[in-house]
Amino acid sequence: MLELRRLCYEDLAVGLSETLTKHVSSSDVVGFAEVSGDRNPIHLSEHFAARTPFRTRIAHGLYTASLISAVLGTRLPGPGAIYLSQTLNFKAPVRIGDDVTVTVTVTELLERGNRAKLSCVCSVGDTVVLEGEAMVKVPSRDDEALRI
Repeated sequence: MLELRRLCYEDLAVGLSETLTKHVSSSDVVGFAEVSGDRNPIHLSEHFAARTPFRTRIAHGLYTASLISAVLGTRLPGPGAIYLSQTLNFKAPVRIGDDVTVTVTVTELLERGNRAKLSCVCSVGDTVVLEGEAMVKVPSRDDEALRI
């Protein structure tokens, strides 16, 4: 996974971007089902999933979305950021064995409240599987409580 990097509001610029690539394993999907309680057989049963339009097991949509959270909480902007909102538009399924690439890009900075708007795109190869927009509150360099 990603090494921690803490950026302050003053470090951000429109266009700044961070990328994470994650291989989706069966154990990831089973673990997410256990943690979330979503035991839909389309995620857990190859027999069931074979009879769906996807023809195979797929990862939970929110598992894919959680990879966005991984980027926000560890790299851009990183520790101390507070998630305020997130839109999610699911475009295509993520299958067991896929490599998901998450790209988060700063699209707007709002001085009032030290907020940043971020574009969030998850892809498998050339296919966008999820896209959305996040809003986060970002600590400033002057925030005593967050100094390491």
